[in-house]
Amino acid sequence: MYTRLCRALARACMWLGICGLVALLCAVSWQVFGRYVLNNTPTWAESLALLLVLYVTMAGVAVGVRDAGHIGLESFLVLAPESVRLKMEFLIHALVLLFGVAMAWSCASLAVSVWDYRLPTLPLSEGWKYLPASVAGVLIAMFSVEHIIALARGRDVEPSWN
Repeated sequence: MYTRLCRALARACMWLGICGLVALLCAVSWQVFGRYVLNNTPTWAESLALLLVLYVTMAGVAVGVRDAGHIGLESFLVLAPESVRLKMEFLIHALVLLFGVAMAWSCASLAVSVWDYRLPTLPLSEGWKYLPASVAGVLIAMFSVEHIIALARGRDVEPSWN
């Protein structure tokens, strides 16, 4: 059941990432059109594009952790004996879990601390800039737990897109 939840969350992140990329393309296109055709640059388009980049990137990072698409030192683990390899994989996933928790906590604290401030060109709080990293941290921690459970059971985590 936990694997199904994680898979559904990863798929939702992928779909949100796709929608975010489309919105990012629209915002940048509108900014270019406004600048070069209308000779009136929309000031909100750049801020929105930067915000969308944060959301798309953080969703992608979380899915990358679940689907093992992140950079790793797996080439060294292949050379190690099975008992060492398994312990190192547990350690790697535990460290990624700790990183996710630290990222979620720190970014949530940042979001709360700047929530009263507004983005200069958008009617949004500054906290919205830190929210995607906080959510991604929670997802990274959840996906790391999924990997630890799978390792303990001798299974692999199926990629989200299958």
